[in-house]
Amino acid sequence: MRFEVSGKPLLAATMSAAVLAGCVSSAAIVPPPRQQSTTTTAPAGSATVPIAPPVRAAAPVAKGPIDPGFRRAPAGLEERLFSLWRGFPGKTGIAVQRIDGEWALAQRGDELFPQQSVSKLWVAMTALDAVDQGRVRLDQSVRIGPEDLTLFYQPLASTVRAQGSVTMTVRELIETAITRSDNTANDSLLRTVGGPEAVRRFIAKKDLGAIRFGPGERLLQSGTAGLNWQQAYSVGRAFEQARATLPDATRKAAMDAYLADPVDGASPAAIASALTRLARGNLLSPESTEYLLDVMSRTRSGPQRLKAGLPAGWKFGHKTGTGQNYKGMTAGYNDIGIATAPDGTRYAIVVMLGTTTSPIPERMALMQAVSGAVAEFHGR
Repeated sequence: MRFEVSGKPLLAATMSAAVLAGCVSSAAIVPPPRQQSTTTTAPAGSATVPIAPPVRAAAPVAKGPIDPGFRRAPAGLEERLFSLWRGFPGKTGIAVQRIDGEWALAQRGDELFPQQSVSKLWVAMTALDAVDQGRVRLDQSVRIGPEDLTLFYQPLASTVRAQGSVTMTVRELIETAITRSDNTANDSLLRTVGGPEAVRRFIAKKDLGAIRFGPGERLLQSGTAGLNWQQAYSVGRAFEQARATLPDATRKAAMDAYLADPVDGASPAAIASALTRLARGNLLSPESTEYLLDVMSRTRSGPQRLKAGLPAGWKFGHKTGTGQNYKGMTAGYNDIGIATAPDGTRYAIVVMLGTTTSPIPERMALMQAVSGAVAEFHGR
């Protein structure tokens, strides 16, 4: 197992596990000798997450002329992240990058993980890039009818059905897609900017690396389930009911194929790099950058994921993603975002669970521990 610091491989290390109070069970773990791991699979079985007590208060860190955390990660952070990764079952990816610095840490940082709704961020960026180029306006109107509805979480659906259609601006679609993770708003925005190929072109143009974009919510989710999309699935729980009638072998084959080569896959390191470049103003105009970061700060989903691990005084803008469940296993449980310390130092933080059967509180506890560790070691 390898970490990466400023693009150079560094031998991963372990450290003694700490105790998480009130979240998951804990047990003392004796750290093995320092050695390079040749496996990337975390231990199976019930989760015992070695998590230090969450940090709940922090004062601004006084920094001298030379910030020791600028060029290299704080001593101990690497070991803490590895310990957290090592103790969590399933396929887990972690990446942390100092936005206003020169270092990055990652576990399974180069492997592809299902993004699910994390990919809404690339749709928003594509739309704002089109705004920057004058091809789309933020006040441009977009009609949404019953034929545009998707599935799963789509608060817009009830209004569309009640009124026959709704008209929203591009600005409103971005806001709804990011802050409420509304699938219909996102697919409507996607259609407006030119479909999946437009997003793929943006990713390629900006050289974002190992980030894929799927076919849109309806085809992504139906394909993962082993179904062929029908618009009738957008009504009520019709999709879930159709999925339940499939032979188990069909569902398993579809899910296995998706996990083996996720059409919406992205690597934690690539996402952390993209967040860093966004925050630095290297992807969009200053106006669009400021706008998108502000929208991300109002995200409502996942309040108990990464955000909950940060102390008072820290700010966090983020995007979550959660995939379908199959026999207790979730294909994609993610949170990615930008944490800002009280002194203004910024970090890109990415936690992606590609496959996990751990209870949701334990998943959230892991994420809180990762963001808490970043805050704890900040300024050291």
